[in-house]
Amino acid sequence: MREIDQHRAAAGGPDGEPGAPNDLAVKIASVAEFVRQRLMGDYVVDEFGFDKHLNEAIFLPLLRVIFKSWFRVEVSGVENLPVDGAGLVVANHAGVLPFDGLMLAVGVHDHHPTQRDLRLLAADLVFDMPVLGHAARKAGHTMACTADAHRLLEGGELTAVFPEGYKGLGKQFKDRYKLQRFGRGGFVAAALRTKAPIIPCSIVGSEEIYPMMADVKLLARLLGLPYFPVTPLFPLAGPVGMVPLPSKWHIEFGAPISTAEYEESAAEDPMVTFELTDHVRETIQHTLYRLLANRRSMFFG
Repeated sequence: MREIDQHRAAAGGPDGEPGAPNDLAVKIASVAEFVRQRLMGDYVVDEFGFDKHLNEAIFLPLLRVIFKSWFRVEVSGVENLPVDGAGLVVANHAGVLPFDGLMLAVGVHDHHPTQRDLRLLAADLVFDMPVLGHAARKAGHTMACTADAHRLLEGGELTAVFPEGYKGLGKQFKDRYKLQRFGRGGFVAAALRTKAPIIPCSIVGSEEIYPMMADVKLLARLLGLPYFPVTPLFPLAGPVGMVPLPSKWHIEFGAPISTAEYEESAAEDPMVTFELTDHVRETIQHTLYRLLANRRSMFFG
């Protein structure tokens, strides 16, 4: 009996409980189960290429390290996101590289009461890249077009769009937190057609990760890029300049804007889409100003 008890104790466990598996054993078992499911094909991929099993086992844990330890993201207003069914999150866009979309996806998954997956509508350039494009599909994201937005919302998915596009992502540091012009309202039309609520989202902290001082347009054209950023560390510091600065982030979801009361024809009315688009943009801008006024510093919140 003594030998059995000693063996159980050696197995280790929290609080010294005999027979409880230690952390290493749990991790090994988890990896083994993941490998088994992949080899047996025991997972589902949807019509967009979303592999929920891979996303939760690989992508989210990796991004979660950056979310918690590097940007130290605070999230508020999660109660404004729908518990289930369609919803369109509309957020500001900045930071040279789209870390804001990735952090937004982690924030929704980890803070939402039902751990919902956020499906990002991303630029075509992302999906033109061999490895990155494939990974983006596997993570549940798709191209930023009205057709895909409609399909996701029609399927009851929580979807995110960044209407500023490259204009927001590649703006200079002197213009930080000044929203650029939104697109033509395609995201609003998709929400109107599917009766999905629109949730304004304001992100503070993303503007400081790569302070863009200039855009070398000639290099951008030669490389086929929308912009070529010059920051205090890039390109002078080489690969080190690609490491984002550890700014303190805050993501706030605003009150949802209902589209249920609009008639079906409203999606085709440019005045309706313009007014809704402008309303969303102003809501995000005012929230950004409020969050900035309450922030102590760029790197300490």
